[in-house]
Amino acid sequence: MRIIRYINDRGNIEMAKEHVDGSHLVIEGDIYSEYTVTNRLAKVTKHLAPISPTAIIGIGLNYKFHAEETNSPIPQYPIMFMKLPSSIQNPDDPIELPGQLKSTKVDYECELAVVIGKKAKNINRKYALEYVLGYTCANDVSARDWQKHAGGGQWCRSKTFDTFCPLGPALVTADDILNPNSLGIKTILNDQTMQDWNTNDMIFDVPSIIEFLSASTTLLPGTVILTGTPQGVGMAQQPPVWLKAGDIVSIEIEGIGRLTNPVTNENP
Repeated sequence: MRIIRYINDRGNIEMAKEHVDGSHLVIEGDIYSEYTVTNRLAKVTKHLAPISPTAIIGIGLNYKFHAEETNSPIPQYPIMFMKLPSSIQNPDDPIELPGQLKSTKVDYECELAVVIGKKAKNINRKYALEYVLGYTCANDVSARDWQKHAGGGQWCRSKTFDTFCPLGPALVTADDILNPNSLGIKTILNDQTMQDWNTNDMIFDVPSIIEFLSASTTLLPGTVILTGTPQGVGMAQQPPVWLKAGDIVSIEIEGIGRLTNPVTNENP
């Protein structure tokens, strides 16, 4: 099932089931426990990120060929970082280039986002996918100058500026994606394909990531896990390709759809 989150004609935030013909039926209840798909047509005035996360956990350097293009050793354990909920951006809304803490090296990263559906702690990988509500597209926008150099190299700082985590366009429930590690994934920048690979190249697959992150740690419903990006990022291009105002960047994942955002300078 495809689930969207949106603003209706009364200015209220609702959830809805999306049909193939583009129509939507209002969902009542809590998608993390009990809910009902009604027969009421949703009056969608604006699409939002499909969920409002309780936490955002990123996994770095999780594709073999991406590790190769960055001349990095294969990690022994998943490399973990955090993004603030305020970094979430809606489909079609702008990625804003930082103004106060200036960055001239802002990069795109197509990523499969995993949404945890029920409280998870000390989960064996064998059962990990039972705790997944669904999947969506993510763009793990990254200020490489802050990540690599400024302030001694700060992963969290570089990845958690406002608007640096677009999500969407819909949440596809886990029953429609039986194997999250067999999906085509790509980034399209201004109509040019920059990344085009498959989630089967992950160093740590989705069950392994959930097992690792839940070890002695509770993952709450609504936790979003960004699972890493394949090769083809902007910093690895020759010459490097950095996002600039006026760009249009899209993330596309097989079975989920396309997430598109323009790029602008930060509003004063």
